[in-house]
Amino acid sequence: MEDWLRGLRAIMIRSLNYNRLPIPVERSICSEWANGVNVPESGDTILYTSCLYQLVPYINSFTGLMEKAPPESLGPLVSRFSGAVITMAKVILKPPRSEINRVNGIVKAIANLLIKNGVNFAFMHDEPYSGALLYELGFEDDFKDYFSSVVLSYFKSKGIKTVITIDPHTHHILTTVAPRFFGDLGINVINYMELIKGVDKARLSRVVIHDSCLYSRYLGMRETYRKLLEKAGVEHVEDPYITGISTSMCCGGPVESIKPSLSNKVARSRVESLSKLSNNIVVACPICYANLSRNSNDKVKILDLAEVLSGVQ
Repeated sequence: MEDWLRGLRAIMIRSLNYNRLPIPVERSICSEWANGVNVPESGDTILYTSCLYQLVPYINSFTGLMEKAPPESLGPLVSRFSGAVITMAKVILKPPRSEINRVNGIVKAIANLLIKNGVNFAFMHDEPYSGALLYELGFEDDFKDYFSSVVLSYFKSKGIKTVITIDPHTHHILTTVAPRFFGDLGINVINYMELIKGVDKARLSRVVIHDSCLYSRYLGMRETYRKLLEKAGVEHVEDPYITGISTSMCCGGPVESIKPSLSNKVARSRVESLSKLSNNIVVACPICYANLSRNSNDKVKILDLAEVLSGVQ
């Protein structure tokens, strides 16, 4: 496992140096969502996707490959030949177009919700990844080097004053982690959900929420998406043993790049428990979306909050 972590680190660092993304895919995937959305490409307030939703189909493909060839058996090879692995990954990681369109649709839905609520913002087609995975896997020094030299310098060079985040991992990095290392970042960080004041009545009437561990336990935003669903006329079914703040399970995402079989087992267990309350499971995190959707059955729908609020579902 130590060899695998060493190899995984090497792959991530090489990929971040190549395209500022943690896995070796083309940067163009990050801005596809903006096609057809009337948003300027420059401004001091930006919608910062960190490309995390857009990476979900590729994360799922990568996890599927790792489950077939366990990391512990590939560790020595990956550690030694990380450059070759990156070259191969560019060819192998080809998720279905339907999955790519789905996640682009989620980001587009978030943007349209903001526009509908009168929020003015720009997007940057060359935005860098936040570096969250480096930090979450324990590569702290690498994270600090990457964040200061790439992310922070990018924001400063573009004159960005306000960053609108759309996922809990990026929000956590910008509001909690990075300030601990670098002090005041000189930017205002706000989550898109905090800017949504009005929503139309949703098509769904009853759902169960899978809480992001970060939103629920560390960022104090557990009630934010619940109130948005209520405004949209959506009942969220609660159970103290399934959806409680201290009792609800993780989606399994934190270990997907280390032990994919365990990650999938956790996700299947989580889907099973949530489906006892409703077959419509709402998430507000791309990693939760990736893990639960990958391990759901035909009877269960994994829906992103933005899809529900925008009337897509």
